[in-house]
Amino acid sequence: MRVVIPSPLFSYTSGQREVDARGTCVGDVLRDLDAHYPGMRHRIIDEQDRVRPHIRLFVNGEAASSLRQPLADSDELVIVAALSGG
Repeated sequence: MRVVIPSPLFSYTSGQREVDARGTCVGDVLRDLDAHYPGMRHRIIDEQDRVRPHIRLFVNGEAASSLRQPLADSDELVIVAALSGG
């Protein structure tokens, strides 16, 4: 499946905005990403296995409801990192 990466995580993907990943649910896809891009999952998921507060995940344009949300190979997962500053 296609995964769209936010710019703050480009350093993990050598600047690639889109990558391919495998999995039957959102959590599996994030684990697969981490296998290919070590450390990426930790930037998305915290130590309690929850999506970090500044990250949003969307499947086919709809907010992902859970890391267990099922996925098909034809789906698109978009990872969005919130901007902050002052």
